Amino acid sequence: MAEIRAQSGQPVARELQPLTDQALRRFGAAVEGVLFYGSCLRSGKPTEGVVDLYVLVDNYAHAFPRRLLRWANACLPPNVFMLHASAPDGQVLRAKCAVLSLAHFEQGTGQWFQSYLWGRFAQPSRLVFSRNAEVQDRIHRALAQAVVTLHRRTLPAMPDRFTADELWRRALSLSYATELRPEAAGRPDELVQHDASGYRRLSATVVPALAEMVLLGDNLYGSRLPPAARQRGMRQWQWRRLQGRTLNVARLMKSVLTFENGVDYVVWKLERHTGEKIEVSPRLRRYPLIFGWPLLWRLLRERRLR
Repeated sequence: MAEIRAQSGQPVARELQPLTDQALRRFGAAVEGVLFYGSCLRSGKPTEGVVDLYVLVDNYAHAFPRRLLRWANACLPPNVFMLHASAPDGQVLRAKCAVLSLAHFEQGTGQWFQSYLWGRFAQPSRLVFSRNAEVQDRIHRALAQAVVTLHRRTLPAMPDRFTADELWRRALSLSYATELRPEAAGRPDELVQHDASGYRRLSATVVPALAEMVLLGDNLYGSRLPPAARQRGMRQWQWRRLQGRTLNVARLMKSVLTFENGVDYVVWKLERHTGEKIEVSPRLRRYPLIFGWPLLWRLLRERRLR
């Protein structure tokens, strides 16, 4: 927990404050906490990309006036929205804002079979707002649990002896493979190299919580898992890949219904991931759930989404 508190409490770029304020205005008294993570956190330049924010709320009825949004967030979390704000120097800031209840966040970092949350939040993040000290502690505990869960689920894929760097690279590769992402094969290496010492410190904190993982030396670990447990764990990753990709498609389709200008958001997301300009025809804009499937199938066939 101490390492998580120190990590999540590090300062962030001042340009992030207008986006945090915008999230607080939009979801009001429902907000329990706001987390900042992703590529803009790593670069330290929120004005040069789309900021990733997670807004944790007390409940969906409090956060959303529309019943459809409440239902969608409860059945297939999170709901995702775009936020815009102005930086102090006048630059336009954009954020992809995912909304999740604090209870779902706690479940997703420790109990969910799918790696959607524990795969993301085992990685570094910053807690830029919390309602009070009790909420802050709950979020820190959930972040710590994400790190433990990721190690536990990755351990079946590791050899008898391995370093923290090797475990994190394998963990991120497995997690990415459960989603429709166009990430290059070397992306996990880049992420681990970006903050290798931080990832090593996190792995060191996990050992007391995992009986099946043992510290052998400086940045050297061993696995106590028997062969049957390793085989079972790898089969679970195969199921995660099938389940995760199915849920990714469902979330894209949900965005069309719940997102303001949903078709434009999905197209922007696909263009951002694939680097390909996508034309939106009148019939696609009018009937996205019917005419969006051929586009998605083409991107999968061409392996622009893996």
